[in-house]
Amino acid sequence: MQKNLMSLGLMSGTSGDGVDASLIRTDGINHFESIEDKYFEYDPDIYKDIHNLKEKIHKIQHLELYDEEISNLERRITTFHAEIIKEFSLEEKTIIGFHGQTIYHNPKEKISKQLGIGRLLSQLTNKKVVFDFRSKDILNGGQGAPLTPVFHHLLCVLNKIELPVCFLNIGGISNITIVNDIKNLSNLTSKDIGPGNCLIDNWVRKNSNKKYDKDGLLASSGIKNEIILEQAQELYINRDNKKLSFDTNDFDISFVRGLNLADGAATLTDFTAAIIGEELTISLKNFREKIKHVLICGGGRKNKILLKKIKDNLSAKIDLKLIDEYKIDGDFVESQAFAFLAIRSINKLPITFPNTTGCDKPSSGGRLVGN
Repeated sequence: MQKNLMSLGLMSGTSGDGVDASLIRTDGINHFESIEDKYFEYDPDIYKDIHNLKEKIHKIQHLELYDEEISNLERRITTFHAEIIKEFSLEEKTIIGFHGQTIYHNPKEKISKQLGIGRLLSQLTNKKVVFDFRSKDILNGGQGAPLTPVFHHLLCVLNKIELPVCFLNIGGISNITIVNDIKNLSNLTSKDIGPGNCLIDNWVRKNSNKKYDKDGLLASSGIKNEIILEQAQELYINRDNKKLSFDTNDFDISFVRGLNLADGAATLTDFTAAIIGEELTISLKNFREKIKHVLICGGGRKNKILLKKIKDNLSAKIDLKLIDEYKIDGDFVESQAFAFLAIRSINKLPITFPNTTGCDKPSSGGRLVGN
């Protein structure tokens, strides 16, 4: 029997606006207790530098070209995470699950680069740190994403969620997990399905002093451009490079240039919702068992206009529900997941499976540093 351990998960998503931190107690298998969740917004300089760097890095050679800039930002991000850890009253043996800030993700090139120095974080906090969660999966033929399905499975078990069920996580990128078997983790299914908040956030960030479209208010005040939307959808459907997992830089917003702020937000919201709706419909239709419930988590669930548009693109028989209806905070599912994955990692348990990332065999992941 595995021992229950304290773990603090630190997750900075592709929106790059801050860090979700979740303290949990878990055995990494079937016990999970949420203790405390907090959000820490990046200071304006870190936020700006993350997005400026993301704008420059479009291929693997850019990691070397901007090495000095990357190293500087990586140290600052690591120090920021160290300050977060000090905000918690942690037991001495608490494990840190440190995801870091994704700056480049390309499984075809066998790389997923997260900014964050595990060893430095361990030195600054005197804690054991598990980091670099994606590399081993990629080396084993996987996409390195999504990594949360094994935690989604546990949420189903502990909350007695009726199966089969689909989780839809709307972060910068959208991904789904289908849970249909309580006993066998190898029957989990998951994949990235397209953009989440990234296009809308990018547009708002570049054309206003805001970071995102709060509650979809900008989109609701704008008018979608039907011609631009139709052309963009056609180009997306017929694109040459169809990936299995995505980086935010795999998408661009150039097709809405020339529109005003509100109309651009409206058009991008419709575009994003159409992709999510289409991919979700195909995934649910292809699944052998009938799935009625889709549980939504992630920051995108707060964009009411995006959710309405997604619903418009789905069959009326599919029930979209916020995961919060199960008394699960949809803001912290991923940070709790990385706290859980850290414990699985130190116990050498698999965190990814052939049907979740496409890896060759169930794969453990993460690197442990610290005494």
